[in-house]
Amino acid sequence: MSASRAVHQELGLTDSELAQIEEILGREPTYTELAMFSVMWSEHCSYKSSRVHLRRLPTSGESVLVGPGEGAGVIGIAPGVSVAWKIESHNHPSFVEPASGAATGVGGIVRDILSMGARPVALLDSLRFGPVDEARNAYLVEGVVHGISSYGNSIGVPTVGGEALFEDCYSENPLVNVACLGVIETKLMHGRAERPGDLAILIGSATGRDGIGGASVLASAEFDETSASKRPSVQVGDPFTEKLLIEATLELIARGLVVACQDLGAGGISCPTSEMTSKGGTGIVVDIDNVHRREPGMEPFEVMISESQERMLLIVRPEDVDAVAEVTSRWGLDARQIGRLDDSGRLRASANGEIEADVPVDALAEAAPIYERPMARPGWLDRLNAEEPGADAPADLKEAFLAVLGSPGICSKRWIWEQYDHMIFLGTVRPPGGDAAVIRLRGGPVGVAVSVDGPARYCYLDPYEGARLAVAEAARNVACVGAKPVAVTNCLNFGSPEKPEVMWQFAEAVRGISDACRELDTPVVGGNVSFYNETNGRPIYPTPVIGMLGALPDVSLALGHRFQSAEDEIVLLGTTDPADFGGSEFAKIVNKTIAGRPPHLDLAAEIALQRMLERAATTSLLRSAHDISSGGLAITLAESALAGNIGFTVDVGDDPEHAFLFAETPARAIVSCAPGDTTVVLALAEEFSVAARVIGTVGGDQLSFGSVAVSLSDAQNVYEQTLPASLSATMD
Repeated sequence: MSASRAVHQELGLTDSELAQIEEILGREPTYTELAMFSVMWSEHCSYKSSRVHLRRLPTSGESVLVGPGEGAGVIGIAPGVSVAWKIESHNHPSFVEPASGAATGVGGIVRDILSMGARPVALLDSLRFGPVDEARNAYLVEGVVHGISSYGNSIGVPTVGGEALFEDCYSENPLVNVACLGVIETKLMHGRAERPGDLAILIGSATGRDGIGGASVLASAEFDETSASKRPSVQVGDPFTEKLLIEATLELIARGLVVACQDLGAGGISCPTSEMTSKGGTGIVVDIDNVHRREPGMEPFEVMISESQERMLLIVRPEDVDAVAEVTSRWGLDARQIGRLDDSGRLRASANGEIEADVPVDALAEAAPIYERPMARPGWLDRLNAEEPGADAPADLKEAFLAVLGSPGICSKRWIWEQYDHMIFLGTVRPPGGDAAVIRLRGGPVGVAVSVDGPARYCYLDPYEGARLAVAEAARNVACVGAKPVAVTNCLNFGSPEKPEVMWQFAEAVRGISDACRELDTPVVGGNVSFYNETNGRPIYPTPVIGMLGALPDVSLALGHRFQSAEDEIVLLGTTDPADFGGSEFAKIVNKTIAGRPPHLDLAAEIALQRMLERAATTSLLRSAHDISSGGLAITLAESALAGNIGFTVDVGDDPEHAFLFAETPARAIVSCAPGDTTVVLALAEEFSVAARVIGTVGGDQLSFGSVAVSLSDAQNVYEQTLPASLSATMD
């Protein structure tokens, strides 16, 4: 049937986009075709507002085997060892239905990794919420954490790290970004359907009405007071079916029965059928009637765009269909032939003997309009940047220290990560709580370090500098455990692209990521853009989240951040700028302001520090290493002491005491070493042109720096109790 012009707007298409579709088809689209275009041309699927900027990112490098454009990036870590690495967002679904939204976010990123022929081995999450003393935010935190833990634990993939931060701007727009690491077991897969005559087999869960329009209804529009009505667009996850799907898919790949594969996420069946054939230069005939369903009476368009979870589309040779059915049946999964490849270059879908869609595959997968949105630097930035939020010392430095240590952004996230099983498969060498998680690969010495970081306050004050700092901090985190940073996946969370100020922030952040990644030689191998993160006109902070992957030749040499032995010496690496308080935790918590300019990143100093840390790990010189970032040196020292359950004494030197303790100058770290190794550590720092000086010693039951002395037990209580106490009080 023909679609009326009123319908396209309800599906999220503009008048000009409808006109473009009609020009492509040479006629009015059917309702099914219009629904398919609405999801495939949505902001979430087509990147129509971001592609023009994303082109500037570096995407190739010596170790990059697969860059952007596939299910996940693939990086060679060592001879014969390759990993898949990707991050995705599930922000809007997690606001509407936090447990299901977060759970299906985990399921989706796991299937992205699986589509490359990789076994998922580790998850990380980057979470943002509003203040936890508000009931709605506490409900979101509880639901999201439960969704992540229940799904990840059930499918047997450990959640090994992440971050959870709290700001007012996320009260009605929580961010749920999930990264996944996988190991290529037998064969690297691609999502290209290249040979006419091959068959498209849909395996996994039955198709239902959950998730219909998720890409266009939820992910490609801002929220308002009617957002609760969008609950039916949130997918429903089944982790036990996902586990079966993982094992069945990997067995099929290992047996050589799969030519190509892609998961079904945003866009439903419309997505892999059009994208895989577009990449492969083929076409496909789809029989909608053959799609197994869990709800009666589904319309053809619903079947084509449903985002029901736990499904994969496999391209197989006709002679292998029976073998595929045997494997999937043994794993308790349904498998249906829903299509056959041809050389038409078109997606033709029928139901009940009627043609429901006849569309060029390139039109769905590649022909979405590319918008060069207007951009404008926000006028309010000059006022904020002119302030100096850290100029004045607090009246009580000890009180200030405890306030920062116990702030929701700094305090221990143990309450969260203890709900995750981070030791499944016993491959986790360094668990959550440190700078980066370390994962052993294939039982040998080779491993990887992974970290996620996104300092949004810095990006709010200067999106270019903030994005550079995000890349640098993520790289520094993996360097602190002794790994070499090698590749980035990013999740770019922003407000509405239709607002010039938001598009300026986005473009500047991409420019910052690009510049930093080029200098650090960490190409971007994939990621995700999440726009429309705003409610009732209030956007979130610009929040680029960087997932950094580091290569570690021998995981037995991986460093931790905890202090270990009394009389070990503490060495400060890098130079502190006492003016670096813009966007800092001290400025927010103590001075109640988010203003100033973020710290300026000296990339040459950052690179030198990271190279030195990598070398130091290989020579076993250090007892611990910990990067200095949010909260400054005081928090870095406290975290190392609390992790090791041992105190320290530090000399603050000549800088203003509060500046020495709380300034957030990048390109710095603290390391500890045995007294007999200090001279060698200082010599190594000099070799790499890294400023270094001994600032104190490990030992005792006090955290002592300058005029501040706090007992280890008091600091532990503040650090460990803040978040669960706040949540419990609010939920009660």
